[in-house]
Amino acid sequence: MLFKSTRSDSVVSFKEAILKGCPLDGGLFVPASVPDMRQFFLYMDSGTAYTELVSAISPSFLEGDVNPIAAARVAESAFDFEPEVQQLDEKFSVLKLYNGPTGVFKDFGIAFLAAILEELNNGKAMVLTAARHDTGVSIARAFRDRKNITAVILYPSGPIRGLDESAFVQNGGNIIPIQVKGCFDDCQRIVRSAMLDRGFAERYNITSANAVNVGRFLPQAFYYLYAFIKLKKNIADDLVFSVPCGNFGNLIAGLYAWKFGLPVHGFIAAMNINNSFGDFFSGRNFNPALTPIVTNSPAMDVCYPSNYERMFSFYQESPAVMKNMVFPEVIDDTTTVKTVRSAWEKFKILLNPHSAVAFAAAERVFIGKDNGAHCVALATGHPAKSAAFVSRITGQNIAIPQKLAMLKNTSKPIAVIPPELDAFESAIAAVAG
Repeated sequence: MLFKSTRSDSVVSFKEAILKGCPLDGGLFVPASVPDMRQFFLYMDSGTAYTELVSAISPSFLEGDVNPIAAARVAESAFDFEPEVQQLDEKFSVLKLYNGPTGVFKDFGIAFLAAILEELNNGKAMVLTAARHDTGVSIARAFRDRKNITAVILYPSGPIRGLDESAFVQNGGNIIPIQVKGCFDDCQRIVRSAMLDRGFAERYNITSANAVNVGRFLPQAFYYLYAFIKLKKNIADDLVFSVPCGNFGNLIAGLYAWKFGLPVHGFIAAMNINNSFGDFFSGRNFNPALTPIVTNSPAMDVCYPSNYERMFSFYQESPAVMKNMVFPEVIDDTTTVKTVRSAWEKFKILLNPHSAVAFAAAERVFIGKDNGAHCVALATGHPAKSAAFVSRITGQNIAIPQKLAMLKNTSKPIAVIPPELDAFESAIAAVAG
């Protein structure tokens, strides 16, 4: 399977794409062509484990780079957790993606990227990540003790939580947390600058674990296939997914699952009132706001989605099809709160606010209508991640798993730097050797 930039037609292998992180032209890697994978997953049934699915599908990504035996090794190394599908009634299901170490869907893509990088990397590599909230914890957990890989995590100003200091480089580990005197955008800019500076990138053999890396976002397609094989014997209707959208990596991964052969009728692009792609989906020019509106689903408070170029590239290939495949829906905070309450009262299911946006969009667009559809809403975060919010609305005490309680622990960074590439390289040189 070959990959190209969103800005050119030159192609690279999957191995080259994940080791480079992003193309030199500043675009993003996307598949140059997509194989039909139905032969690998249509025969699977509800008894199939997630690692079995990943082992069967991933060699098609990695053709020429990884054989089936190595693919199975990668799957087992990446995943000691798996998604959970809960069917609520004949028309509605939830795909729970919060069983990983930090209780968010990102754990799946990050875990696969860490395992495949260890498998493919022949020398020393440095993985850079701009992190906020618990993304850094997921990176540190997935990359800890990976052979010949150092993981550098850049945090904006503020407390650093959830890291195990025994994994830091200074303590004999391979994790380097660095704090940037600035905001998250400053961290992202440093990562991007380091990757596009070929001298810098080659000195340290740099790639990224942010969603710009195709090795992190594309494996999210696996859990759409997993939902299908878990549900296919129990549903007779067309399959639709409702996806909470901020940076749109999850939605695009679903669209690629469709290209792999997933028999899906469509996707709801569930957005909060920031409605970041509203103009785009309406056929108008993309005109992002300068600052996001603060909502109770903060991970979706995005003005300029980082996967904009991937979405635009996908639509360019088949605009007519996309208009009938993606159904945008905007959910406000009042509706989000009502949905958290009603989901508990009707189904006894607890939703965090981001999952509630997808749930509400599914109810509004498909549920209760005679449209021959079974809708699967993606629950992207553990309800304990928003325990106070969920508890206040539902009146339930939210049990916080130990692994999530540990995310509150604070730790000190190895270095604190101004938001400049030179300062970043000096910090790296001082600790990484």
